[in-house]
Amino acid sequence: MTDDCRELGLITGGSLIEGLQMKLSPERSIEEVKAGKFVVVYGLLHKFFSLITDVRLDASSTNILVNPPSREDEILRQVLSGTSTYATVELKPMLMLTHKDDEPKPVKTIPPHFAPVLEATEEDVGLVFGREDKARKFFSIGSPLDMDTPVCINLDRFVERSNGIFGKSGTGKTFLTRVMLAGIIKHGKAVNLIFDMHNEYGWGTRREGGSEFVKGLKQLFPERVSIFSLDPKSTRRRGAKPDVEVYISLDQIEIEDIALLQDELQLNTTAIESAFAIYRKYQDRWLTELLSWKQEDLPEIARELGAHQQSLSALYRKLNRLKTLPFIVDDSSQSEGTIKKIINYLSRGINIVLEFGKSNSSLSYLLVANIISRRIHDYYIEKTEEYFATQNPADQPRQLMITIEEAHKFLNPQSARQTIFGTIARELRKYFVTMMIVDQRPSGIDDEVISQVGTRITALLNDEKDIQSVLTGVSNTSGLRSVLASLDTKQQALILGHAVPMPVVVKTREYGEEFYKEVSSTAGEKVDAAKSVEELYG
Repeated sequence: MTDDCRELGLITGGSLIEGLQMKLSPERSIEEVKAGKFVVVYGLLHKFFSLITDVRLDASSTNILVNPPSREDEILRQVLSGTSTYATVELKPMLMLTHKDDEPKPVKTIPPHFAPVLEATEEDVGLVFGREDKARKFFSIGSPLDMDTPVCINLDRFVERSNGIFGKSGTGKTFLTRVMLAGIIKHGKAVNLIFDMHNEYGWGTRREGGSEFVKGLKQLFPERVSIFSLDPKSTRRRGAKPDVEVYISLDQIEIEDIALLQDELQLNTTAIESAFAIYRKYQDRWLTELLSWKQEDLPEIARELGAHQQSLSALYRKLNRLKTLPFIVDDSSQSEGTIKKIINYLSRGINIVLEFGKSNSSLSYLLVANIISRRIHDYYIEKTEEYFATQNPADQPRQLMITIEEAHKFLNPQSARQTIFGTIARELRKYFVTMMIVDQRPSGIDDEVISQVGTRITALLNDEKDIQSVLTGVSNTSGLRSVLASLDTKQQALILGHAVPMPVVVKTREYGEEFYKEVSSTAGEKVDAAKSVEELYG
């Protein structure tokens, strides 16, 4: 395509802070220009890689608008179009590049009047976002609007900080998450622990809004992914075989875990204080002791503990719900075996999808995810301290990424300071553990946690509070707000943050047969199954 064919218009005004205004060329239709489109402004000394943030209609005189030409007066409409009436396009320069350089830098100046604005080329996209190659540093997540060129995410930078995938219900967050997890697993950038609340990541599941089924991560990477299940019967009914059955013992449940469940169990603060009173006497066996008591003995026990009788009764009554959960056991050896297996698999680079089956209530999800993540985080602290002491590269822990859905339930302002997930978010990559948080209500997540999210992949959001939350910590957000609000309901996302050099709107990759062929284990990459079994089990 020649430069004349690619030219969209000329710069007519703007500032470094507010962005640039472009007058659309009379030869181009305003309906071709979309918010989020990636364009390049050619200055005298620099190329400015920019994002279209707004489009508006203007006129040289208000008299024309007061007396507009009729629909029948086609000749007059054509005479006025592009001269007396025209379109103005708002641009936000994100990166600039000298004509002699090949590394884009932050924008510190603006182009002159009448600088031409051209559609981006495949070379421009590759220069800014990188290209997939044998180094396995970059992974394609989609293509710019109206282009077929891959936009890549820097996976090294993606896994070194916590990340978020946001969007209202029905916008394809699960498929976006699955695409990113497949890229991380394919290139071996981190080992993943995925808390799969709705059984959508491990094995095949139905495509949203259709009857077609899509493959899960276990099917794409059979030697690199294992399914751990809280409900083995459910896993088998769906055609999969769980590698490990998961159990949680009562003595692994701490008061911190119960505090996280206050809303689910409708517990007040005095009930939590009663739990502390029990813990002071019985330590780790506090919950086992509580659930072994009889209702008629509670008044006497409350006097012995110095606890409020009604609060203790409420605690006893509400926590008895835990005994109905099928994965809760009294035998601590069963549960310890589960934790050891999780750590064993992760240490050997085997990714884990933890399925909840029919035990997918908020109560089960919050409880299990918090308990397991806390134990693994403790293990990673020990391993990191050992690595710092020896400074031996062989002792460095594998980078771990924990994926959680319904993240606002773990990371709301009240819970973020109590749960292990708030701790992980604030620590960044200090102990080689990061998170991928998936949520449809980012406004429910604590502002401090959101500010620590490195890369944000955001599908359509309508609520102003959610849009404001996603853009927390981002400068000059006015243009990006309009871009977010104008995304399509499917297969479009705004990507910004640590793993991309500039914000960009992409049409996300199709999760289907072509994608499976590109990312799944090939003959050259396939892990020797016998060797994997030997490594895991000795």
